[in-house]
Amino acid sequence: MSAGLFGLLDDVAVLARLAAASGRATAKAAGVVIDDTAVTPQYVHGIAAERELPIIKRIAIGSLRNKLVVILPVAMLLSQFAPRLLTPLLMLGATYLCYEGAQKIWESIRGRDADPPPVAEHEVVSGAIRTDMILSAEIMVIALNEVADQALVPRLIILIVVALVLTLVVYGVVAVVVKMDDVGLQLTETTSRIGQRVGRGLVAGMPMVLSALSAVGTLAMLWVGGHILLAGGDRLGWHAPYHLVHHAEDQVRHGVKPLGAVLGWLVETGISAVVGLVVGFAVFVVIGLSKRIRTALFITSG
Repeated sequence: MSAGLFGLLDDVAVLARLAAASGRATAKAAGVVIDDTAVTPQYVHGIAAERELPIIKRIAIGSLRNKLVVILPVAMLLSQFAPRLLTPLLMLGATYLCYEGAQKIWESIRGRDADPPPVAEHEVVSGAIRTDMILSAEIMVIALNEVADQALVPRLIILIVVALVLTLVVYGVVAVVVKMDDVGLQLTETTSRIGQRVGRGLVAGMPMVLSALSAVGTLAMLWVGGHILLAGGDRLGWHAPYHLVHHAEDQVRHGVKPLGAVLGWLVETGISAVVGLVVGFAVFVVIGLSKRIRTALFITSG
């Protein structure tokens, strides 16, 4: 009897340690989760209302597939057998994230012709899942670093929990945000004057909120991408850029006492975003030139 009780208590203790480790890993990845939440609504901005939730559902399923089927096995294998490859792979993904952000800024300046609805929806989902792959990889690697001292099986369980919880949180919040205007429309049809006022406020305000989130999402791509490149370069031995950014952040943090922490974070975020923008536009130009060269060669050979 006592042996069974002690065995049960030991199991409870193991579960408690796993839960605590999962909580630490989830909290550590919170910064990228916020970026993921800000990035995603832009993909349904301007989409027909009846297609918003189905698109979010498809993106959420793709995100979960990214984490559990692609990223988790690769991250576990690399962490066990080739941990040095994690940083270069993350930097490669960050470069793509910078390219996506720069492309969106270019499209907002220059404009883009509308695609036919079926093609546009497919592009929306595939583009969102590609972008999610980078953000999810960053989330999972951050979580992996937090539980690197765990044995293989507990580490795997913790990362599965992190993947499930964060996917549900991110896309649950996104679904609520993008449907708030519909909630507002229903409130305008109630008999309550307060409800009608709240409803009209939601209907009038949500387009601006979604536009703001779209802009924040684009900036988040550049910030996260630039930060990964700076931090990755530092880990690979190119210390100067990262140390310069860190020094500037420290100067502001300690020089402006009341708001030093906030302003220091803004400095680091701003510089990372600029780095992301420069890298993103460089890749954008290279890809554009390569397309033109291929087209010219095709016409010449034809």
